[in-house]
Formats: sequence, structure tokens, C-alpha cells
Amino acid sequence: MIEKLTIEFIAKLEHEKGYSEHTLRAYHKDLSQFDTFLGDEKCSSLKRVNHLLLRKFLAVLRTNNYSKTTIARKLASIRSFFKYLIQVGELVSNPFEALRTLKQDKKLPHFLSIGDVDVLLKTPDCSNSMGLRDLAMLETLYSTGIRVSELVNLGEEDIDFFGGMIKVTGKGKKERLVPIGSHAVKAIKEYLDSRSKRKKDEKKKAGQISKNKPLFLNKYGNRLTARSVARTLDKYLKMSGINLLTSPHTFRHSFATHLLDKGADLRSVQELLGHSNLSTTQVYTHVTTERLKSVYEKSHPRK
Repeated sequence: MIEKLTIEFIAKLEHEKGYSEHTLRAYHKDLSQFDTFLGDEKCSSLKRVNHLLLRKFLAVLRTNNYSKTTIARKLASIRSFFKYLIQVGELVSNPFEALRTLKQDKKLPHFLSIGDVDVLLKTPDCSNSMGLRDLAMLETLYSTGIRVSELVNLGEEDIDFFGGMIKVTGKGKKERLVPIGSHAVKAIKEYLDSRSKRKKDEKKKAGQISKNKPLFLNKYGNRLTARSVARTLDKYLKMSGINLLTSPHTFRHSFATHLLDKGADLRSVQELLGHSNLSTTQVYTHVTTERLKSVYEKSHPRK
């Protein structure tokens, strides 16, 4: 029933908001699920959707054992869709106004210790180009705290080897400059050097760049995907014996937590992460506070 409107809505998100393919797929999946629900309920018009029907959809999601986070995301997708319908004149009121926001459990982000990061970064086999690539990816994720979607979208021209900075295109196609450490710069140079040696017709050396060329390539010479990065990380987690719950996003959590532990201020970390709101960054202060409390509980003689 809503497929045509869904496609128009997704196109708007892509062109005006600059959302990633992953986010757009999630929106489309959530709205398709809602469309199926409306069909099951014999609801033939969006004007018949009210808060009671939305509550029934919420009950269906709970019955199917979706987590609170997933349910909240699905409701947010549909809520945005209904706001769009009002903007384009398909509806005059939003049934979500009568639906209370779902309360979510507060979870502290999972992060690696500095020791675990060191172990993981020593795992790739750097005797070959793919191993050098993997090390460069992991070093870059930890050194900069960028999202995996931002990592795979990096081009060679985005790396300033001399200034120690990278240009990152984040959510909504917003660009920001992020410092990159010497270990990550060295790893990237060695990877580019090994890659150029594999192609005899290429005479460039590490540090020289090609316009519009992806920084990280798969074995076929194409741009690496976020899913490939996740699979690569899983391989090294198994090899190193580190917590398998770790994901590429864990490096982002680790980056922020370690900076705050070493005295960085929250505003600076917010800018580095590319967060629009400081409240998003503040979760990491809870992480460091919890760690301090844990140390206190274990160490103080009169706790």
C-alpha cells in the first residue's frame, strides 16, 4: 500500500539528507514490515492509521522478541515517514503524537582496553599486501575514531601525510578534518607501497596519491565494504582471542574512552567523532566514571 510513497521518501533521505546505503536499507526494511502489518490488519488507507493501530504494531514487535533498541529504531523510521507524509500533503495529522516514546535501557558502549588494542594490532600478517591493508584499516579506525562507513569511503586524496590529517565525510555528507597518528600514517604508506608494487605499470610511491581512488581495496581492486571490514575484524578477533562482541564500531568507542581517560575534554572528543549534539558524546563520561568506580571498589581499603 505504501511502497510508492516509501520509495519517494527514501529518495528524499538520500538526496537531501545524504544518508548512507546501510541507513536507507534499514528505513526501507522497517517501512516494508509496517506495510505488511497494515495489510494483515486490512488497513487500506494511511488516514485510518491511529495510535491504537500503532500500539498493536508495537505489541507485534514485542511478541517477535525484538530488542528495545530495534523497536525504537523501527518506530523512529515510521515516525519520520509520517512526518514526510504531512509535509507532502498526504496526511493532515500525525498519529505518533499520541504514542509515547519507548523507554530504552541505557547500555554503556563496549570498548577495548589499551592492552587488547595492542594485541589486535599485532595480529595481521604484514608479509603480504592484504595483511598490510588490514593493519592500516585497524590502525586508522583506532587512531581517528571514524565510523566504518567513513573508513570505506576514504580516498587516497583524503590523506594528508605531511600534515597528519584526514578529510572525513560523515553523516549528511558533512566533511570534517580529523588528526591521524604516526602509526596509522606509517601503516597506510606501507600498504600503498605494497599495492603499487603489485601493479608493475604503476610507478607511484607511498605518499603520492591518485584522484578519486579508494584508499582501501578488496582483492579484486574494488572499494572495500563495511561488511568486509567487519568480517576481517572477526578473523583477527578469533586469532587473538579477544572478545568476539567487538565490532568495527568498538574502535570508535575505544578511541573516545581512551582519550577521555587521558584527560581530553568532551567538546574536543565531540568534534573528533563528528557528533552533532554533545549529549551523544556524554555517554563516554559514564564509561570512564564506571571504570573509576570499579577501580575504587577493588582498591580502597575502606570502600
